[in-house]
Amino acid sequence: MERTGMASLPLHPGKAPRWLFGRMVKLAEAISEVMIYEYGKKKFLQTISDPFWFQAFSCVLGFDWHSSGTTTVTCGALKEALSGKREVRIAGGKGKSSKKTLEEIDTIGYEMGLREETIDSLKYASRMAAKVDNAALQDGYSLYHHVLIMSEDGDWAVIQQGMNIDYKYARRYHWLSDDLKVFVEEPHNAILGKKEKAMDMTARESREARKVSVDLVRDNPRHLRREWELLKKPSCQATLDGWNMKIPHLHMPQRINWNLIKG
Repeated sequence: MERTGMASLPLHPGKAPRWLFGRMVKLAEAISEVMIYEYGKKKFLQTISDPFWFQAFSCVLGFDWHSSGTTTVTCGALKEALSGKREVRIAGGKGKSSKKTLEEIDTIGYEMGLREETIDSLKYASRMAAKVDNAALQDGYSLYHHVLIMSEDGDWAVIQQGMNIDYKYARRYHWLSDDLKVFVEEPHNAILGKKEKAMDMTARESREARKVSVDLVRDNPRHLRREWELLKKPSCQATLDGWNMKIPHLHMPQRINWNLIKG
């Protein structure tokens, strides 16, 4: 599995006009049918996982505002366009709909005639893709949209999006089941968007940090709590480096869920 790219978009409120959404559904159905017929289901998933192609696809459907709605509205239109199809279907959506993803995967998988182990692997992929982009990648964007596009062959793609209210930006993440390796080490092969500092625990350079993190959690939580309290205490002396605004600044949270660590 690989994460195939990202896209950063201005965060805009509101909804697409109903008349436009209806036309997007019809056009999305026609385009997807032709693509699947001409190039196959796997190629369709590969193409939809390209952040640049997806952006162009949204414009072709009529949603030519380069905003956060590019993701949510286009995925919504495509989901409705593919509903009832057998070759490719979509589970999930925006907000509350994203929480129904696993339930919908069960339903769609049954309708497609997929084996139970295939359905379980699809649900695992959905959970892990969301977990990695929400937790392993600390870039300040919280997920609020998540869809899994699945084929009757068991292949899949994930398109999800997070928001950063402070920056007023949304960031879209693309995943693809091709070249399945691991979820936690460099699943992306492209990044598109605003350059920002981020703690990427999926980077190859973070391999040792991931191992240490697991060791810390497995150890007695009292040891970690003691180290944490020491880090929080201000030192008796300080240098003048604090006056230099160019130095990197990592802001850590004041609280830790110790019950989660103990579990």
